[in-house]
Order: sequence, then C-alpha cells, then structure tokens
Amino acid sequence: MPDTVFPASHRPAKPGWVYLVGSGPGDPELLTLRAARLLLEADVLVYDNLVSAEVLACVPAAVERIYVGKKASNHALPQGDINLLLVDLARQGKRVVRLKGGDPFIFGRGGEEVEELVKAGVSFEVIPGITAAAGIGAYAGIPLTHRDFAQACVFVTGHLKDGTVDLDWDMLARGKQTLVFYMGITQLATICDKLVAHGLPATTPAAVVRRGTTKAQRVVTADLATLPGAVKAAGITPPALTIVGDVVSLQPRLAWFHPEDEA
Repeated sequence: MPDTVFPASHRPAKPGWVYLVGSGPGDPELLTLRAARLLLEADVLVYDNLVSAEVLACVPAAVERIYVGKKASNHALPQGDINLLLVDLARQGKRVVRLKGGDPFIFGRGGEEVEELVKAGVSFEVIPGITAAAGIGAYAGIPLTHRDFAQACVFVTGHLKDGTVDLDWDMLARGKQTLVFYMGITQLATICDKLVAHGLPATTPAAVVRRGTTKAQRVVTADLATLPGAVKAAGITPPALTIVGDVVSLQPRLAWFHPEDEA
C-alpha cells in the first residue's frame, strides 16, 4: 500500500473488537482512510469472495487470513458459522477485520453478523464502504440519477434467501427510476422478462458490468429484450451488476474508465 497520511486523531484498532469493513467495489484506491488503516492494524482478516485481489494485496503478510467467501450454492463457511467465528476470534483478544466487498450493510449480511456480536456482547465498529452500485456505475459511465432520466434509484437483490426472485415487480417497473440488481446474473432472463411483463418497455436500456472498477471490468449494454442474449454471447459470469433505466443510454458518451489503458 502506498504511504498514506492519516489524521492525527485516528482511532487505533482495539484487541477483542470486530471491525466490519467495506472494501468498496474493487479498486483499492476507493478504500476509505479508516478501512485502509484497519487493514494495516488487524491481527486477523476474515474476508469474502467479492474482496478484490488488489485490495487483499494491501494487507500485510503477517496478518492471519481466513477465507469465508460465498458463491451461488457454494459457501466456504455457512453464515451461522461465520457469526460464531467472529465471536470466537474477538474473545481470543484479537483485532478482527471482517472484510466485505462494497458496503457491509448493503446486501453484505452485515446486519446479521452485528446482531450476533451484540448478542454475544462483543464490541464492534462498522466502517462503510462505497457500495457496488455507486462505484461501478461511476466507473462504467452510468450516472444512477439524472434530472432528465431518473429521479429515484432502487437497489435490489437479484437472489433472495430462498433462491427465488419473487420481488415487487409493479414497483420496480415504474418509469423515471434506475434499478440496480445485485447478485442477479443467474436470474437475468427472468428479471428482464418480469420487468417487461409488468410495464417497462422492452426497449428500456440496460447494462451488465462485470468486476467493475478493476482492470478486469467489462460492460455490456443492450435493452431489456436483448440483454440476456448479449450477456451470454459475451461470456459474462458473476460477479456482475445489472443496471436498468434510461440513464444507461448515456454510457457510450460518459464512459471514462478504460481498463485496457490501465494495463
């Protein structure tokens, strides 16, 4: 990690505490100062699948690392076991950084983990991160709101706890808003079909962004009718974010981040 000037009043990590840290969408330069400092001060790192390799490279080699990542139907450790692990590590007197992609409280299960810490009487702190929607939208050249196109933005999970996408489609299919679907690639065809069936025009612009903000970023734009086919043809696989709304029409003109130039 490059030399960083921290405020003189910074709060050092404390033994026996758990720090739920948002690592942002991938680019390590999007880490908050607090997050960057805690990575340097941790005794043990408990991290997810969505934490980028570039962010992990900022962690000192001496820090113990425990991978608890989750992919569809493939969990390195069940959520209940992760909760107990955090409690156990804190009770050992360790400074625990629970590192999550994006923001801990936006589709990051941070609330569930904090509930367990509270129940166990473990001290904790939550360090917000740039959520995927904001970071990836910015790097892809898609403003999530725009006075001419979208007066609201809705963050939606594309994968419910029971594996379905039983969502409030009437609400989601309203105009003048931007929809951002997290974890929705495996259900992309269903999502697009449902939005059209509940009133959004099939010509509504939409995009899928894979590994946004990193050198591996790929952006596929189409409309609701053709997006699933375009994504399949491009070989896009998770992790990826889906953005739906007229703001996507701005992407060809506003895109500024070109990973090939960063290589």
